[in-house]
Amino acid sequence: MVTTHALVGLLVALPLAVLAPDHATTILTAGVIGGIVPDLDVLATHRKTFHLPIYGTVAAGIALMFALAVPTAATFAVLAFLLAAALHNAGDIVSCGLGARPWHNRSERSVYNHYRDRWIPPRRWIRYDGAPEDLALAVGIAVPSLVVLEWRWQLLATSLLGVSVVYVGTRKRLEHVTRWAVRFLPVWARQYVPERYVTR
Repeated sequence: MVTTHALVGLLVALPLAVLAPDHATTILTAGVIGGIVPDLDVLATHRKTFHLPIYGTVAAGIALMFALAVPTAATFAVLAFLLAAALHNAGDIVSCGLGARPWHNRSERSVYNHYRDRWIPPRRWIRYDGAPEDLALAVGIAVPSLVVLEWRWQLLATSLLGVSVVYVGTRKRLEHVTRWAVRFLPVWARQYVPERYVTR
């Protein structure tokens, strides 16, 4: 779930925020955004355009060296962003393949490896986004943030968990709800909706 990715971003930014408490807001925000940004490619080629498993990991490694050499708010924020984005790729790899119904679809495409010019097969440790084990992971990842951070970040983590609970509860009906909702979009907007959701 994108909420799980956001909570991972919050978690990886947490120790950096503790090291630079005066800039904690910037660092934590960078982590959350880094956890979410790869999924913006849902508007292009999902899990390919902004998912960069090899190059993103290399970039995070370089950012780590810079942060160790020059520990500033900026280098910590960049590191939090890139670590969260790299872990987003890893999370998608250990999850399911692409498809609207991954519990039925046995797609062998998880994340595109631009370096080798091929798709990485999914590990399916988490059966699909929105599976109960996805929620359990999100809860476990949220605990440190709920314990350590101040109320604003606790509220964010709690809100992300709330959205996760709703998503998990509706995940297998979501495609039907989307098909129903798309009927009410103006004609010009439907051209931006994936074909599988448009009822003719």
